[in-house]
Amino acid sequence: MLSITDKEFRKLAGYIKKNYGINLKEEKRALVVGRLHNVLAEKNFKAFSEYFDYVISDETGEAVGTLVNKITTNHTFFMREPDHFYYFRDKALPAAAAMAKDKDLRIWSAGCSSGEEPYTLAMIIDEFFGREKCLWDTKILATDISEKVLEEAARGIYSNEKTAALPPTWILNYMKKIDSKKSVISEKIKNEVIFRKFNLMEKFPFRRKFHVIFCRNVMIYFDAQTKKELVQKFYDSTEHGGLLFIGHSESLNKEETKYKYVMPAVYRKE
Repeated sequence: MLSITDKEFRKLAGYIKKNYGINLKEEKRALVVGRLHNVLAEKNFKAFSEYFDYVISDETGEAVGTLVNKITTNHTFFMREPDHFYYFRDKALPAAAAMAKDKDLRIWSAGCSSGEEPYTLAMIIDEFFGREKCLWDTKILATDISEKVLEEAARGIYSNEKTAALPPTWILNYMKKIDSKKSVISEKIKNEVIFRKFNLMEKFPFRRKFHVIFCRNVMIYFDAQTKKELVQKFYDSTEHGGLLFIGHSESLNKEETKYKYVMPAVYRKE
């Protein structure tokens, strides 16, 4: 296996941090080498410096797309941190519906990975509105920087192990069995989620603000300054009274944000 020099690692890590916000610390060196080994071997590169030159010179974007797919961690599952979903169902959603003008509910799943989070939100929304659902625009924006996981999310096919934590009525109402080992999300729920590739380091292009933003277990990969700047962008894109959900392993510095603490990993714009 090819090794990566200190200079090569600093160069690659610097590029990733500048363009995607991900802070590849020294302890991630072995992970980076391991995940990129096959890519270098397939292209017959003899050094990481050759590979880096290839990435930045590739105008198609395919090379950097592969790089991002390889180094990002997309570990998630249905009902991860379940108290968030119950709070969304019981508190956040009723409040957002009361705030929403013209029955236009705006929810963003940022860093949606393979789709479990936005699909779960869509199920909760469908159950909440019931017959009145057709009167509302409740489509969820779900974004990620990895094209690979977005393609997986759009397919909406999950193993029984991944869906086991969902309430049985949701599985019955919103999923269709493919075989004894896996199921697919119903078209009704699939149609409620809009998947898009988006880099959180870019300027936010949204014309209207969101009632609820989920960005869970994403900022753990950013350094303090990048996180601070991103949280401010989220704040500016949140409706007054709207909520930001982050991961339980994450927290916001109350001295650096205007968001107000609601409960563990949930913050409100007041």
